[in-house]
Formats: sequence, C-alpha cells, structure tokens
Amino acid sequence: MSASLPDAGIGLLVALGCGLLVGIERERRKGRGPQRGAAGMRSFALVTVAGAMAQSLAPGALVVAGALGVAALAALAYWRSSGPTASDPGLTTEVALLVAYLVGVQCAVQPALGAACGAVLAGLLAARDNMHRFATEWLSDLELRDALVLAAVALVIVPLAPTTQQPWLGGLAPRTATLLVLVILLMQAAAHLAGRVLGDRHALRLSGLLGGFVSSTATIGTLGAQARGEPAATRRALAGAAALSGAATWLQALAVCAVASPALLPALAAPAAAGLLAAVAGGLLTGHRAGQATAPPGDDAAARRPLRLREAVAVAALLLAVSAAVAWAQARFGSAGLAAGTALAALADAHAPIAAAFALQNAGTLAASEALRTALLAVSVNTVSRCMVATLAGGWRFGGRVGAVLVVSTLAAWAVLWLRH
Repeated sequence: MSASLPDAGIGLLVALGCGLLVGIERERRKGRGPQRGAAGMRSFALVTVAGAMAQSLAPGALVVAGALGVAALAALAYWRSSGPTASDPGLTTEVALLVAYLVGVQCAVQPALGAACGAVLAGLLAARDNMHRFATEWLSDLELRDALVLAAVALVIVPLAPTTQQPWLGGLAPRTATLLVLVILLMQAAAHLAGRVLGDRHALRLSGLLGGFVSSTATIGTLGAQARGEPAATRRALAGAAALSGAATWLQALAVCAVASPALLPALAAPAAAGLLAAVAGGLLTGHRAGQATAPPGDDAAARRPLRLREAVAVAALLLAVSAAVAWAQARFGSAGLAAGTALAALADAHAPIAAAFALQNAGTLAASEALRTALLAVSVNTVSRCMVATLAGGWRFGGRVGAVLVVSTLAAWAVLWLRH
C-alpha cells in the first residue's frame, strides 16, 4: 500500500464527503421517473470512494483501469440519455462523474487538495444557472471579444516577449513593455466592470475615477467644461468627480512600479496610499450633498467597448519613449538632467517619467530614494498642470475645489515619504 492506514482512512472519508457533496447537487437536478438522470448522490459517492481505493490499493494500473471504467459508464449513460425524447443531452453529469473519480484519487494522495477540488466541482455544478445567465445575457459580444484579446495578451504575447533589458528602451525589457500594455488593459477591464456592477447611481463619480485611468488631465478638462453654466450644486458634484480622477494617478503609479521595479513597490506603497486616500476623501467630500448630477453624455457602461487596445499600446509607447528620453538625460546630465526631463514630461503625463525612474532604479543606475523622489516630483508637476486645466476649463471655483484636493493629495504623499526617509 502507498500510504499508512490512518492516512488512507482520512483520504477515503474525504473522498466520501466530496462524492456526497457533488452527488447532492446532481441529485436535485436528475429528476424523477424513467427520464431521470443517470447519476445522483449514491453514484457520485461510490465513484469518489472508488478513486480513493484504487489509489490506495494499487497506484497506477488500477487507477487507470478505474478511470477507463468510469469513462465507459459515463459514455453509456450519455448514449442512454441522448435519445430523441431527451430533454437535456448535455455532457455535464457524465464529465462530472469522471472528474469526481479523479477527485477521489486526489483525496487519497492529498486529502486537503482533494477536498478543495471537490468543493470547486460542486460549486461549478451548482452555479449552472448563474453562469448560463452571465454568458448569454449579462456578457455582451464586445465584452467577450475583448476578453479573448486580454487572454491572448496575457497568455501568448507576454510570455513570448524577451526578458533582456534594452538600453534603447531606457533599461526596460520587451517583456516589461508588454506587461505595461497588459496592466493598462486590466485597469480598463476593471473600470468597465465597476461601471457595469455599480450602475447609474454612482455614474458621475465613476466617470471621474475611472476616467483618471485613461487621463486625469483630460477627465478634469471634460468635467470642467461640462460644469460651466451648470447650477452650483452640479458644479460641486462635477468638481468632486474630477478630483477623484487624481486617485487613479496613485493606483497607476503602483501598477507601473509593480511592472518596472517590483523591489521598489513596498517603499512606494505608503506614500501612494496616503495620496490615494487623500484624493478619494477629498473627492467624496467635495461632491457630498451636491445634488444629482449625470455622467458625461454617451457614458453608458454596457455600450462602451471594455478594452481600448490602440489606446493601451499608445500609452505604453509613450511610457517607453519618455523612459528612453529621461534615461538619456540622466546619463548625459546626471541628476539635473533627470529632474529636468521628469518635469518636462510630467507636464503632459505623470506616469511616463515615473516609469522611466523606476526602470532606471531597476537597472541599478538610480538609487531607490532618488527614484521615489523623482516619481513624486512627476506627480507634483502634473498636479500643477491639472490645476491649470481645471481652472481654464471650469472656472476659478471649479479649479479651486479640484486643485485643493490634488494639492492635498500630493502633499500627503510627500509628507509620508519625508517621515519614512
């Protein structure tokens, strides 16, 4: 025998429990009478116990023979149930029967893992209606196609990209560049999912927060233009939504750090968390009791395309170009060149110079403390730029409300960095 008696007994008991758990779910669906399903509670319990016994008695040949036997019985059951009078010719129960046998085998080897597999199998079977509704009603064709695109990027493009750092990419590796595209797509997907789940009640705040993942500056400008000519309560709500776009800046900075310089992530976490909390709190307080305002026209979460691949590639290309430029400035002019390049790039976007600083730190040409200060310098310069956009687009009251939140958020991050270093 391949295991001691106590271990074998535990495996058999766990296998029996898994079989009963899965079998109860199948029993409730098999129906009654001559047209009932082929397998229920007893069948699944016997199959999982058979798997555990086969593994305990003779691992290898007996396990394979048992699997072939269960597969043959499942095929016979499917043939019997797939006649012209069959109401459900699906393969779910038959496939589940074979999987349950393998779960029983796993229970004899690793009872804890086998129990987890049994619970997952039962959960999948019980969630049939919800999964069917999700696939056919809730999920749109665009969302399905974009999910396939996301899977292709994550499972094909990223693993195949080279891992060697390239000087012409500012010290980044091609795989890091593809990971940046994947991270941007994941943030777009999360933003779309949040919009679908939370619905219209929080549409304006969501449009501000999630728009910040695309461009905080553009989001502030759009909401500021919408605020002109609106009642005071609506202007305040729009200012709160615009301020919430600043929270996305810190989340994106953490995402970029996780890709470009994972070792620096713990040091960035506290300052970024302080800036994030200040931005969220300030945005919510600014728009509190400001009346009901609507999201920008055409902001229907169900109709929008979840992923914007061209936009993600363009943002990643910008990050790489700025990374190369800032790396050149740092190599040519030292710290002064790094600061000047960062400030110039941050006038348009904060994340490109942040990515450059983290890439330099990961390559060993920039100290961690200097990389952190450079990242906060980029956010600070971009904060000034966003404050100017807010004032020009929405007027001085709108700009004052949005700017106050952005400035407090940036100062909070600087304060935490100063206290920790």
